[in-house]
Amino acid sequence: MATTQLTTPVPRKPFPLSALLALATAVFVTGLTENLPAGVLPGMSEALGVGESAAGQTVTVYAIGSAVTAIPLSAATAGWGRKRLLLSAMAGFAVANTVTAVSTSYPLTLAARFLAGVAAGLAWALLAGYARRLVPVEQQGRAMAVAMAGVPVALSLGVPVGTFLGQVLAWWVPFLAMTALAVGVIGWIAALLPDQPGQPAGERAPVREALAVPGVRLVLTVTVLFVLAHTILFTYIAPFLDRAGLGGATGTVLLVFGLASLASVWLIGAHIHRRLRQLTIGAALLVALTAAVLAVRSGSAPPVYVAALFWGLGWGGVPTLLQTALGDAGGERADAAQAVLVTLWNAAMAGGGVVGGLVLSGLGTGALPWTVLALMLPVLAVATAARRHAFPPRRGAASVVSTPSAPSAG
Repeated sequence: MATTQLTTPVPRKPFPLSALLALATAVFVTGLTENLPAGVLPGMSEALGVGESAAGQTVTVYAIGSAVTAIPLSAATAGWGRKRLLLSAMAGFAVANTVTAVSTSYPLTLAARFLAGVAAGLAWALLAGYARRLVPVEQQGRAMAVAMAGVPVALSLGVPVGTFLGQVLAWWVPFLAMTALAVGVIGWIAALLPDQPGQPAGERAPVREALAVPGVRLVLTVTVLFVLAHTILFTYIAPFLDRAGLGGATGTVLLVFGLASLASVWLIGAHIHRRLRQLTIGAALLVALTAAVLAVRSGSAPPVYVAALFWGLGWGGVPTLLQTALGDAGGERADAAQAVLVTLWNAAMAGGGVVGGLVLSGLGTGALPWTVLALMLPVLAVATAARRHAFPPRRGAASVVSTPSAPSAG
């Protein structure tokens, strides 16, 4: 008589939401620490005895700290456990924000901001890989979306709240609040985040090998152009709206942008596993459409608010999309590739301020959206053409790479 053997299904591992929220809060700390000086610039410049333009360089120094140290520090700490490394980065933020809050010396403040940038470069180089390793492959997109949600939350909620605290209490209060948050995140990470090992010395991939992996350079190209375009628009949105007669609407426009960015993060998290390529192209189309609307209809409030909605929906999920695409393309060399992404991302942010300033002074605010549109067209071209490795129709096709091979068309 035939018998039927029953098998017990393997229980599915629960989604590590608490651990991923700890990573999201760490991302929030990095994003808000970077942008906070912009909201408290008058008080900060007065306390330091320098002009507002000089005080604004605290943002530039932060970006430089990330850009110049991300690759060498990531290489030097590749063998460290990921938890130990992230705790070190958060401690760096706590120290840097405390010094920024209490300093009355401009050089000391610049040094503290440089340290914060170094901590950010270290954190960003490992956060994406950390989130991916906490979950199975089919949940990696969702995990990345949760972890990267700290970016739009920092821009849409953190910066306005920090600015309010700085205006009502004192400019240094939000920096001390960031220190307290960083200390809290350290405890959260220590208690709940499972450790992930570093790479043994013999298995660490040099940056040049990561860049030789098919698709990596194309994802990085899209990253540089996309971030450059966004930064030009974000940095100079206030003077652009002011010259268009909508200066009083800047706060509302940025609120619409921030809320749409949060919605974008949710949408990306729900669909990135199966539709990374389509979502990346769609995000680029939305930002390009934003630039087109602002170029031809910036004098009327309704089109501007619609453009802000498109902008947030397009940009909000970009960090998740590009870091996921780079992780897939980089395979075993993803950590080294992520360090390059951190460097280029910050270089593009610094470049956005410079390029936008040159356009503003040379051609006027009306040229800003046309410049953004000109940058987004090659983003669309590369993302659309790079079907083989960078942005394949199906995720997983380029996610396992054992040896470097000659670069291909995508």
